[in-house]
Amino acid sequence: MKKVLVAGWFSFEQMGASAGDLMARDVVCDWLKQAGRSYDVALAPPFSGGVAWTEVDVDDYSEVIFVCGPFGNGWPVTDFLQRFAGRCLIGLNLTMLEPLDRWNPFALLWERDSSVVARPDMAISANQPQVPVVGLALIDTQPEYGERDSHEHANRMFRDFAARRGLAAVEIDTRLDTDPAGLRTAPQVESLIARMDVILTTRLHGTVLAIKNGVPPLAVDSVVGGGKIRRQAETLGWPCVLPVETLTEQVLQDAFNYCLSTEARAKAKACAELARERVEAVRTEFIGALAGGRGESDWSSNHARL
Repeated sequence: MKKVLVAGWFSFEQMGASAGDLMARDVVCDWLKQAGRSYDVALAPPFSGGVAWTEVDVDDYSEVIFVCGPFGNGWPVTDFLQRFAGRCLIGLNLTMLEPLDRWNPFALLWERDSSVVARPDMAISANQPQVPVVGLALIDTQPEYGERDSHEHANRMFRDFAARRGLAAVEIDTRLDTDPAGLRTAPQVESLIARMDVILTTRLHGTVLAIKNGVPPLAVDSVVGGGKIRRQAETLGWPCVLPVETLTEQVLQDAFNYCLSTEARAKAKACAELARERVEAVRTEFIGALAGGRGESDWSSNHARL
């Protein structure tokens, strides 16, 4: 028995293949396995691991499936149909752009929607693995702390780490005057941080706001010898802060595994509770000092002693 060729917008370069396209493709491939059929998947860059539909031997296939997305009578669909003329063409999960009584090139069609019928999108049945969602709260440079190279090194390590492990990484800059992600308010920043599984950060407030919301931060102090991030983590009792001087892939992996644990979540919440108690003590002292009726001369003399 000949093979089946599975194609879609992921088979063409620069044609806007989406996550949903790939999910529907995976559903079709699973169905083909259940049917006991062998198949190839036509892929174009940046996707890899399949075949190029322009180069395969057409005679290797008895059926050609086009899955997911809008489907109309124009380029590059016309080139594709011409190349596989004579094969049994099957359409799955497509939005047919023309009325079926006017144009329908498929021998078998289970469309997503057309002039005749509408069905649920097949991506809803995709069995996708869930990956950790991490926030990247990274410092650019702060001249007052020097160490530009160490800041860049730490940030690069975080980005490479997230990319290699296929993490869902969200850029969250705590700086608001020029935020490339379009965040303009503190509630926007904190709301994103609160929804992450882990925060990868070289920023002090990336560390603090993560702990505040019970999200474990994997913090790197990118000041050689340690700076404000290390000191703040020690103050809060948070154990997962790494010095940039000894930062390695294995150290990052071990720390990340800890941050994904329920133990780390519980620790972050406990650190936040203790921190709130200590800040409350400052509030009490502050209000007490203001309410004490001390005159300007008292403040001046106290300032002089400090």
